[in-house]
Amino acid sequence: MADSRRVPEIKPNSKYLYHLGFFIASAIIVVLISPREGKFRYEFQKGKPWLNSSLIAPWDFPVLKSDVVVAKERDSLLRNFTPYFRTENEISSREIRDFEVYLNTLTDDYVSTHKPLPASVKNKLHTNLKTILTEIYQKGILETDAIGSSYGHNFRDVTIINGKVAEKKSFSSFYQQKTAYQEAEKKKEELKERYKTTSVAAHDILEKVAFYNFIKPNLIYDSQTSSAVREKMLNEISPSRGMVQEGELIISRGEIVNDSKFLILESLRDESERRLGMYDRWLVVLGRLILVCACYMALYLFMYNFRFDVLSSTHKTFFIILIILLFIAIIRLMLFAPADVVFLVPLAIIPIVIRTFYDSRLALFVYLIAIMLSGFIVPNSFEFVFISYLAGVIVIFSLTNINRRAKLFFTAFMVFLAYSVVYFGIGIMQEGSIENMRWRNYIWFAGNGVLLLLSYPLIFVFEKTFRFLSDATLFELSDTNQPLLRKLSEGAPGSFQHSLQVANLAEEAAREIGANNLLARTGALYHDIGKMVRSEYFIENQSEGFSPHDKLDPEKSAKIIIDHVKEGVELARKYKLPSQIIDFIQTHHGTSVAYYFYKKFLDENPKRTDMQKAFSYSGPNPFSKETAIVMMADAVEASSRTLTVYTEEKISELVERIIYLQEQDGLFSETPLTFKDITDIKKVFVKRLSNIYHARIVYPQR
Repeated sequence: MADSRRVPEIKPNSKYLYHLGFFIASAIIVVLISPREGKFRYEFQKGKPWLNSSLIAPWDFPVLKSDVVVAKERDSLLRNFTPYFRTENEISSREIRDFEVYLNTLTDDYVSTHKPLPASVKNKLHTNLKTILTEIYQKGILETDAIGSSYGHNFRDVTIINGKVAEKKSFSSFYQQKTAYQEAEKKKEELKERYKTTSVAAHDILEKVAFYNFIKPNLIYDSQTSSAVREKMLNEISPSRGMVQEGELIISRGEIVNDSKFLILESLRDESERRLGMYDRWLVVLGRLILVCACYMALYLFMYNFRFDVLSSTHKTFFIILIILLFIAIIRLMLFAPADVVFLVPLAIIPIVIRTFYDSRLALFVYLIAIMLSGFIVPNSFEFVFISYLAGVIVIFSLTNINRRAKLFFTAFMVFLAYSVVYFGIGIMQEGSIENMRWRNYIWFAGNGVLLLLSYPLIFVFEKTFRFLSDATLFELSDTNQPLLRKLSEGAPGSFQHSLQVANLAEEAAREIGANNLLARTGALYHDIGKMVRSEYFIENQSEGFSPHDKLDPEKSAKIIIDHVKEGVELARKYKLPSQIIDFIQTHHGTSVAYYFYKKFLDENPKRTDMQKAFSYSGPNPFSKETAIVMMADAVEASSRTLTVYTEEKISELVERIIYLQEQDGLFSETPLTFKDITDIKKVFVKRLSNIYHARIVYPQR
């Protein structure tokens, strides 16, 4: 709403068609990214009566199982799935041979540093140790690490492939690498106890034996076979639970849509939409195009009749089209995700952003068009549009001031609450119980509320990209500690005080007639910044009894006075002020005449009546309510300082005369001000000036 840029001139026909092209192109894009399937002609809800005529099956179609039932069957199947392992005898043979070499080396090292070990003891010790390892490999060591991430260890049985023979066995009848090592260590401890009294040397050697490096899985997980069998089992799950024959009565008028009828109707809808997309695709696309164009036409007509200033601006029109397309594209992408993730999309950002740059009415209308267009794409469109509409309305009414950060957090919470409560109401109405509610959707609602906080950075991006002006930026610019305003207060203190008074008058007047009071105040603060370049030539900065104009001819003096507008624009651009603020600098005198010096010139040169242009400002004239208000406030505030008696009657006469002369000069001809607006503005000025120049008590001297 903060943007009141000048409306560019519109050439008849051409620009209308140019902007209409935006809407047509956008409609085509929406249709292209929409699903190609048709839409089922009937609306129905579980637990509610069937309000249409009795429905007869137009063709044979399967009754599809619900997603919940299919998921349960899948889980049940996977619980009974047995992974496949391939026997690798070479691994056990290799490890046993390596273990035998290891034992010989270990024994020889011991004998070389300690007393000799009898051959019979050595052979028996080696035999016992190899027996431990052999028995473990004979039982089998499963390679479970390879399947942990895919299936976990929740299976009861495994299938062992040995050559061409596959045999299902209990999972607990095999070792895993860890349990095999524990078993080997346990049996080694038993051997140590046996040799503790019979052979100290054998006992010492057993202390040094380590099985860890020789226990490797010899039953290797066969991922290829396991995956193939698993996929085959999953593919065998039937998605349907029966058939409905052509001509069979599906549901009668007034009959309650119970669980079984709901599944049949859902199946018929899926089959109908599939057939429509298959056989009549171009008709489906044509129908969708007509509906989408109708939505865009409604938006175009609304803007044409109520916000023509927006429709007349190319970048403003493009911005509205872009933000609608952006969110529809995001919603379309979300449809590829599982479940109802589409509720995660923060559609309520649309009214927040539009309201920031325009007004609540346009924000609501654009939002309605966006959610209606989304309804052509999402499943359960009524539910989606209804919930989204209520959330958007709450956003518009709750976010009265986006500059207060707490307001946005409060609005995000209100959006979450709106989604949650309305969804709960729809859910218990349709399901008839709390148990069947999809509670996971509340996660998406919470995420939606959190993502709503992205409004702040998005507003900043759009503001810079499309040259908009938000209230947040206006608040920053209206701070009198801004560098340019500080420089004005130090270099031209009289002009600075004048600007403050003009800002106060303009703000009150704008608020009275429903204009943007913050924009008017900010523009008024900067309207005279050009005076700091040659501040001594302006009366409010001059010492009493001295004026440098006394030494100049009227034409030169007028040029200096008039140039403060051009110099103000140059300063504003140097300090990178927004173009909307620069408009106030350019228009606050419009094309009026520096009458004091022009009159002085005519007094000295009565015949030079052709010089009026040299004493006139270059303009342009005000083109918005805000720029017109600042022009009035500037002239009225400056003239009020010439009064000798500050009565309400004198102030009223002054205000009437100043604004009447401006009207007669045609300075407001390009503004949307009404006569009532001007009357209200004059009343505000009289009241404010009367308060400023009110009478005071003369205190006695002491």
